[in-house]
Amino acid sequence: MRISFGGGGTDVSPYPERKGGATLSTTIDKYTYCTLVTRSDDSINVRSLDYDTLIKYHANDELLYDGKLDLVKATTKVMEVKSGLDLFLHSDAPPGSGLGTSSTLVVALLCAFKHWLKLPFTDYDIAELAYRIERVEVGIKGGKQDQYAATFGGFNFIEFFGDRTIVNPLRIKVDILNELEYR
Repeated sequence: MRISFGGGGTDVSPYPERKGGATLSTTIDKYTYCTLVTRSDDSINVRSLDYDTLIKYHANDELLYDGKLDLVKATTKVMEVKSGLDLFLHSDAPPGSGLGTSSTLVVALLCAFKHWLKLPFTDYDIAELAYRIERVEVGIKGGKQDQYAATFGGFNFIEFFGDRTIVNPLRIKVDILNELEYR
C-alpha cells in the first residue's frame, strides 16, 4: 500500500492527457495477500477475510458487478479464467483506508495469475492492466498512481503523460528512510 506526498489528482483523467501529471509516493509495510489454489472443476471460490465473505461462481458464468468482490470478479473475467480455483484474500489495512487497498488487491490478484499461468507480464503491464480492471471494467473513479505504486513498490516519482507512465525510483538515504518509517 502507499502514501502519497504530492501530486494526487494529477494522475486522474483528463488532467494527465492535457497537462501531464506527476506524483511522489512511497509504499509502506502494509500488504494485501492472495493465495490461489487450483481445482479440478470449474468452480471459483473466493474468501475475503476483510469482508468476512465467501462468494462462489463458475468459470463460465456471466458475472454481475453487484458490490460483492467486484474487483475479484473483474480480474477473473479479464484474465479469462476457464478452470476452477480457490482464492483467499486478506489485507493488512481495511478497505477504504485511503492507502490504495483496492488497487493493491487487483495487483496481488494479477501477480498470482501471472505466476500460475506463467505469463510474461512486465511491471508496467501489471500496473496498466490493474488500472483497466479497476477504472474501466468495474468503473471505479480515480487515477493511476495506486496501481503503479502497488506494482513497483518503493519510493517513486511517477510521471503520467496520458498514453504512457514513467516510474522513476528514487534513491533515498537509509537514515532518511528510517526517520520516515519511525514517523
